[in-house]
Formats: sequence, structure tokens, C-alpha cells
Amino acid sequence: MKEYIIAVVDDDQHIRELVEAYLKKDSFRTVGVASAEEALALWQSAPPDMWVLDVMLPGMDGYEFCRRIRMEAEVPIIMISARDNEVDKIMGLELGSDDYMVKPFSPRELVARVKRLLKRWYSANRIEEQAAQPRLEAARLAVGRLQLLLEERRVLWRGEEVDVTMKEFALLQVFAEHPNRAFTRDEVLTLVWGEDYYGSDRAVDHLVKRLRKKMDMLPIEAVWGHGYRMRTEGGE
Repeated sequence: MKEYIIAVVDDDQHIRELVEAYLKKDSFRTVGVASAEEALALWQSAPPDMWVLDVMLPGMDGYEFCRRIRMEAEVPIIMISARDNEVDKIMGLELGSDDYMVKPFSPRELVARVKRLLKRWYSANRIEEQAAQPRLEAARLAVGRLQLLLEERRVLWRGEEVDVTMKEFALLQVFAEHPNRAFTRDEVLTLVWGEDYYGSDRAVDHLVKRLRKKMDMLPIEAVWGHGYRMRTEGGE
């Protein structure tokens, strides 16, 4: 069984060490850091399997750190904060966190949420990878100037290769296999994140936003009150 590494980011040493102690009791490996800047350095050198992230940090706050991580990759994130209002929770979820806990919280409950999230996250990714295998009948999918090299898991936009994360690739594959079809956000969540995903459907918006930033004029358009589709017209 894989030994998961959990990074705990909190400038309160007592809370950080308490969370680490409870996680270690359940056989998790932990790394504790006191700032988002230290966490970014950790991400570059030895990325963990999951983040337990405080919102209020010295310097860069947890929201900005979460946004930066989500621009590069998908990895489970639980935010913790003393802020208990709905706006803060929604902001955390919209930026890409998968769960939000309010201080003071039960360390046992946090461990339970960590275990549940890891199980759902990584099992969903395995299911997604397995489900994708039968669809590799065609080595290449193309919509306008977008090309997906399926077996190599590579993306070409206007002839140039673009680095994408696993979920960014999965979303592009869904759209490229069904050009001009409008998908609801819930449909996208099921196809890309898996049926057990329980975070905000705004995760879809952020994934699309990241792809648009990486590929200028990518023909993914919003369908008002519904979701998104990839157009074939105008893609040339």
C-alpha cells in the first residue's frame, strides 16, 4: 500500500505539530512548514500527496498558495481556518480546495477527512486512467488546431506542445471526443473527477480558465446556464 505524504502548512507551531502527530498515528508521513513560501519550495523539491493548508499565513496567504498550486497540478487540498463565514468557505472551494475545516476542529475528524479524500481522489484517478485505455483506439484526436496524442498523453496547440496536468488533458479529451456538444458542469465533474468527487462545481470553471490561459483562443465556450462545449467552427 502506498505511503502517503501529507504536508501541513500552518504558522501556529502547536496546531501544526498536533495535526502531524495525529496523522502519524495513522501511518501517514508528514512534512510541516510554517509559510506558503516554504510550501512552494517543498512543492518544487519534493511535492507531497496532499496539503493541509492554513488560510491565514504570514506573507503569502493560503488562498494565493492554493491558486498557484491549482495552476500547475491537481492534488488534494484541505483548507483550515479560523474564519467561519460562508464567503471564506466559498472562496477556498472556488480556488480549488477540496474541503474546508474551521478552527478549532477535532484532529480525529481531520484525519478521517484526509483518509476519505485520499481514497476518493486517488481511486478516482485510477478509474479515470483505466477507463481511458479502451478509448486509445485512435492515436490522435484533433479539433481545429488542437491535437491530442493519446498514447503519449501530449497536447499540441497550433503546432506547439503545451504542458498540461492530468485533469486538463482529461477535460480536453472529453471535449475533443464530442466536439460541439454542450456538457453540464456536473457531467464534466463525473467524467474528469469521478463520481465520488464532492467539491465545488466551480472546479470546472477554474480548469477551463487554466486551459484558456495556456492556449490563447482555445475554442472552449461557456454555454449560459448549462456548462461548456468545444466548437469546431473558428478553431482553424
